[in-house]
Amino acid sequence: QVQLVESGGGLVQPGGSLRLSCAASGSISGITRMGWYRQAPGKQREWVAVLTSGDSTNYADSVKGRFTISGNNAKTAVYLQMSSLRSEDTAVYYCNAVRFNGLGGVNDFWGQGTQVTVSS
Repeated sequence: QVQLVESGGGLVQPGGSLRLSCAASGSISGITRMGWYRQAPGKQREWVAVLTSGDSTNYADSVKGRFTISGNNAKTAVYLQMSSLRSEDTAVYYCNAVRFNGLGGVNDFWGQGTQVTVSS
């Protein structure tokens, strides 16, 4: 299948920056888009950003203007550059990959997550 491994999380002060990375391996030939989700304690998981096969991007309203998603053409890596971080950005960040299965549906794959803590 597809394996995703996130890295780059850590502790950062409000207003600071952090860059997350996600490496994809396995059966990656059919991946059409990759993205990032996050989940804070006591809250539901929420979508953050997506990078499509056409290299278009989209962002949740809560991070627009502050976060930038990017990746390589082979869809083996995706990054999330986070700036002007706020305490409400504190969460476990998960990498996501979508692969069409040829049967009218898709397969979703997830990494183990990396912790981002924004605190003084």
